[in-house]
Amino acid sequence: MTTENPLKNLTKPLLDWYRVNARGLPWRETRDPYPIWVSEIMLQQTRVAAVLGYYARFLEAFPTVETLAEAPEEQLMKLWEGLGYYSRARNLQKAAKLVAAAGAFPDTYEGLLALPGVGEYTAAAIAAAAFGRREAAVDGNVLRVVTRITDCHDDILAPKVKRRIREQLEAVMPTEEADIRIFSQATMELGATVCVPNGAPKCDVCPVRKICLGRIRGTAENLPVKKAKKDRKIEEKTVYLLLRDGKIALRKRGETGLLAGLWEFPNVEGMLTEEAAPKPLTAWELTPKAWQRKLTAKHIFTHVEWHMTGYALEASGEGAADFLWVDAEGLAAHAVPSAFARYYAEAKELLEKECDR
Repeated sequence: MTTENPLKNLTKPLLDWYRVNARGLPWRETRDPYPIWVSEIMLQQTRVAAVLGYYARFLEAFPTVETLAEAPEEQLMKLWEGLGYYSRARNLQKAAKLVAAAGAFPDTYEGLLALPGVGEYTAAAIAAAAFGRREAAVDGNVLRVVTRITDCHDDILAPKVKRRIREQLEAVMPTEEADIRIFSQATMELGATVCVPNGAPKCDVCPVRKICLGRIRGTAENLPVKKAKKDRKIEEKTVYLLLRDGKIALRKRGETGLLAGLWEFPNVEGMLTEEAAPKPLTAWELTPKAWQRKLTAKHIFTHVEWHMTGYALEASGEGAADFLWVDAEGLAAHAVPSAFARYYAEAKELLEKECDR
C-alpha cells in the first residue's frame, strides 16, 4: 500500500505497538512535569542506559523543583559528574529557581521554551507528556523514522527540514489526551528500538512497515540524509598530578566556556616533552622532587578533541594561589569532569597509596 501522505496512517499502528512494546522507563510512569523535565535534560545527547542511574540519584537528592533550586552548586555538579555537557546542570538549577518562584511549571510550549536550557524539542516533549499539549517533539530518532516512512532525501540538519517534519507530525497527532501524551514517545521508541541508526532497520517487526515508502522503495537504509560534519578541532594539553604532603592539587575552571566552573588538575596548553615539563612548575612556585609517571589520554567533545600528556610527580613549595590541595576524601567530594577520567583514576590511586604509608 502506498500513499501520497503515508503519515496519515501512522498513529493507530504506532500507538498500538507502543502500548505493548515500550520499554519501562521511570519518567514514563508519571505526569509530574518535574521528573519528566529532569529526564529530558539528562537525555540530551546522552544514551538512556547512561542516564538511568544518574536520574535515580538526582531525584533522590532533589525530589522537588524547590530542593533543586536551593541545592549547593558543588553538590549539584558532583551528582552530574561523568554525565557530561555540564551547562545542562547549571541551566536546570536556573530554571528550577524560576519555576519555584512562579509556584508551578509553565504548561504551554511557549512557556516551557522560555526556561533556561529548554529548546524546541524539550519544550514540545514536556508539553505533550506532562500536559497533553499537541506538540510534536522531533529528535534524531523521530527524524530518522519520518524520513524513512516518507522517503525524504532532504538534509535533516537543515532547520527548515526539521520544522517541516514537526508540522507533518502535528498534523497527524491524535486528539485524545492519553494518546497525545505518548505519541512523540512512541515515535522516538520506534526509532530507538526498531527503525535503528547505523544499520538496517528491523522492518520485519516494524508496526508501520506497510506504509513505509523507504521500505517499499528500498531506500530506508540510505536515510536519513545528513551533510558531512566538519572535522573536530584538536587541542593538545599537558596535565599535572602534583602531590604534596599526601594531597593533590586541583583548580577550578573559569565560569564561562567548556566545562565552566568544574574542578580540574592543573594543566597548560601544548604537549610538553619530559625536558620541557618542569617549566610550568616554576610559575606555580613549585619545585619537582620526584617524577613518578607519564600518562597519555584523549577525550572527545562534540566539536573538539583533547589530546593530553600527563605527568605525576611529587613537588614542594607553595603552589599557585588558585590551587586547592585535597586528600582522597576531598578529591571524591569535588566534581572533576570525565574529560580527566584517566588522570582522576591515577590521582585516586596515588592518594590511596599515600594513606597506606
